[in-house]
Amino acid sequence: MQATRGSIQFLGRLSGAGELACDGEAMGRATFEIDGFRTRTGEVVGSGEIRMIPAELDRAFGRTNLTLTTDDGRVLAVRFSGKRHNASENAAHADITGDLPAAKHWRR
Repeated sequence: MQATRGSIQFLGRLSGAGELACDGEAMGRATFEIDGFRTRTGEVVGSGEIRMIPAELDRAFGRTNLTLTTDDGRVLAVRFSGKRHNASENAAHADITGDLPAAKHWRR
C-alpha cells in the first residue's frame, strides 16, 4: 500500500523491552508499545508509550539524548512528549526515531 501525497501512513505496532539510557548513563529497564508511521517524505517514525519504574521514568523524563536499546538490538532515539503530571505513574508518551523497522516489516 502506498502513502498518498501529503498523507501519513499507519504501518503497525511494535512492542518489546530494552534499556533506556541518556548519554551512556543507564536510566533503567523499559517496555514500549510504538505505533509506526511513514511520513509523506518516506521517513519511518514512531509514537507510543514507554513504561518504567516510576522513579526511573521520573529521572529520565525531560532529558535529551535518550536512547532505548531494545532486547533485539535496535537503538531508538526517544523524546518524551507532553507533561509528566504524576511522578507515581509508570508510563509516558514518547516520539521515537532511529533504528525503526522498514515500512514493510511492521506488524498490523
